[in-house]
Amino acid sequence: MVRVAFLTLLERKVLGYIQIRKGPNKIGFLGILQPFCDAVKLFTKEQVLPFLSNFFIYYFSPILSLFLSLLVWLCIPFAIKFYSFELGVLFFFCCLRFGVYIVIMAGWSSNSVYALLGSLRAIAQTISYEVALVLMLLSLLFIIGGFNLLYFELLQENMWFFFVFLPISFIWIISRLAETNRTPFDFAEGESELVSGFNIEYGAGGFALIFLAEYARILFIRMLFSLLFLGSFINSFFFFLKLNFIAFLFIWVRGAFPRYRYDKLIFIAWKSYLPVSLNLLVFFIFLLIIIF
Repeated sequence: MVRVAFLTLLERKVLGYIQIRKGPNKIGFLGILQPFCDAVKLFTKEQVLPFLSNFFIYYFSPILSLFLSLLVWLCIPFAIKFYSFELGVLFFFCCLRFGVYIVIMAGWSSNSVYALLGSLRAIAQTISYEVALVLMLLSLLFIIGGFNLLYFELLQENMWFFFVFLPISFIWIISRLAETNRTPFDFAEGESELVSGFNIEYGAGGFALIFLAEYARILFIRMLFSLLFLGSFINSFFFFLKLNFIAFLFIWVRGAFPRYRYDKLIFIAWKSYLPVSLNLLVFFIFLLIIIF
């Protein structure tokens, strides 16, 4: 949770300098206490409940969202050898996929046209990129020969997978931007079109929980990319540097590129990334057959 707080501070600082202005710099030394002040403000505001909303689902959707975002971090003890978990890849995929249901529950239960449209956009976007994402990960799993995250650390001591699987690495980064609703693919929260998207009816503590869940998931995705493609052990200092570099890269993309068009986003997923990922999967399967 502390890491998520300072990730938001890093994002506001970097975006400020990209736009030739200062980020938060008033509260504490260089604005370092700003995230904690934002948290206090959100959790002390009055909770507003829409009269026409489905109360039970509307109220518990943010709580479930944060729970799933924290549950997926159980992969980290598995990876630093507290105990070995042979199905770590399947575990985080299952946890991340449940997030789709939370989004549609939050959008539908709010009983708002903007919220429902934002949640439907998010689901179509996530499902579209999820197919290519699984196929790309299957290419890695065929080479590694298992679902344990420890294998990714052990097999990258001499060469990073980023260079070995260069096309997959770039497609993975772009797909992760789309699946986590980050700019330039933030259509679930398109402020210029849907006001605030699926979370428009949420405020105070509910919005804070959705915000925390989203950034915890984004942080995990960045950690996962560092683990899968950039090598080094999770408990090393170099892994921390790589994670921060990937975090900066995601923020830089947000500050440098405008929002994409929605139909082009879906077109890229089905007409470009899916054929490429399928061809790469077939290529690696035949490569294994020839070698072994």
